[in-house]
Order: sequence, then structure tokens, then C-alpha cells
Amino acid sequence: CCLISLFTFYFYFDIIFLVIFVKDEEIMDKILVLIDKLKPFLMNDGGNLEFVKYENNIVYVRMLGACKDCDMMDITLKEGIEEIITSEIPEVKEVINVE
Repeated sequence: CCLISLFTFYFYFDIIFLVIFVKDEEIMDKILVLIDKLKPFLMNDGGNLEFVKYENNIVYVRMLGACKDCDMMDITLKEGIEEIITSEIPEVKEVINVE
């Protein structure tokens, strides 16, 4: 009885983990597509954007080039990049720049 319960638990745990993993992969694919669409606008001003990771509903990016030291970086990140990503992908709650 206990062995069957344990097996059932691990079976369902594996399925839940797989579903979460697949869902995160789908979200990451959407994030990468959006970042690729945003890059040309940043590159026009000498900047760039690099995807670092997606974890716990947070997207981590690295601002590069002119964007890295720009006084407007926080506005670009929060009111531009984050606004676009969170409006297109509701699972994403925040976008954070890492150095």
C-alpha cells in the first residue's frame, strides 16, 4: 500500500514537473522572440539587449552597449522592455537588468 502510494506520488510529481518545465520553455521561447524584435530599436542608438534567464516569473536581461551607461536605461527597461514583455506574456511579472 505505501509503495503504491509512493509510486503514485512520484509519478504525479514527474508529470507536474514536466508540465511546468514545458510551460517555462514555451514562455522562454516567447521571451526570446520579443527580445529579438526589440533589439533593432536599441541597436539604432548603439545599445543592445541580452537574455540571461527566466526564473520565478522574472526575466533577467543584460543591457549592453550605449544602453549600459545611459541615464535613461531604467526608463527604457521598465517603461519600454518590461511593459512590452509583461503585456505580451502575462506570466512574466518583472524584467530585471543584471550586470
